Amino acid sequence: MNAIWAPAHLAVLAKVVDLNGFSAAARALGVPKAAVSRAVADLEKALGVRVLERTTRRIALTAEGRLVYPHAKRVVDESDAARAVIAKLQGPIEGPLRVVADPIYGRVLLTPLVPRFLERFPDVPLEVAMDGAVAGQDWDVAIRTQLPSDHSLSSRLLGAPPALLCATPAYLQQRGEPARPEDLRAHDLLMPEATDLPEFRLRLERGLQRAEIPLAPKLAVNDPAVLHAAMAAGLGIALLPEFLCRQGLATNRIARVLPGWTVPHAAALYALYPLALEGDPRVQRFVEFLGANIVPALTPAQVTRG
Repeated sequence: MNAIWAPAHLAVLAKVVDLNGFSAAARALGVPKAAVSRAVADLEKALGVRVLERTTRRIALTAEGRLVYPHAKRVVDESDAARAVIAKLQGPIEGPLRVVADPIYGRVLLTPLVPRFLERFPDVPLEVAMDGAVAGQDWDVAIRTQLPSDHSLSSRLLGAPPALLCATPAYLQQRGEPARPEDLRAHDLLMPEATDLPEFRLRLERGLQRAEIPLAPKLAVNDPAVLHAAMAAGLGIALLPEFLCRQGLATNRIARVLPGWTVPHAAALYALYPLALEGDPRVQRFVEFLGANIVPALTPAQVTRG
């Protein structure tokens, strides 16, 4: 009957070979030399072959030992890798967390959260760039409105900002305020970039009522900052994320259009990070913090119109 042995016996063999001696292996493993000798003997008994040739001056692998050694070496490598992972999780966090954010969302939503994160996690320094491009991997976490096709990245949904229709009071005074969704056709419309559909169709809801209006926008662009600037200049009615309009609504510089109707949410917001960093505690803390704090920031403010 074969002796009982464990992968640890293979690891001991690899240490003996790599350090060229039982005494050196015992010192490296922090065990008595007799324990190392016993582990190798138990391994040889279990395998039914000798794996080492022992002389007074050196040791050498037998032919069978040369076949076993690569497997023993992999056990050591995997054990070392496991210890390194645990040490990284338990040890001090080093190096800044590099964050890139879609500019408009980053400035409005991320900027107020950065000081709060640093206060809560003073051991996680940040490097933040407001940059829409995330090509390459010179970042640890990216805040984007689109999911990538890159399978080396993981993602977490942070939320989808509510959207609304709005315009300046001057524009509405000049052109008239729409009373029904169908009235939008008579206005200059500033809309997010159209999909691959042949025409832009805006869906609206009010209670059980549904409306789907085909429109021909005066401006269609995938940057909400451009839409907001065009709307603020009095060029038309814009479909915008609600959080971009809060200040203007509060100061009456802009007004909601068709306030009793709801429109589809703006593009969803995601935190992206390389799969290799899923276990990085810096990434885990930052993404969890975003998930807990950006969602409330996306909740619509209660705005009344005088």
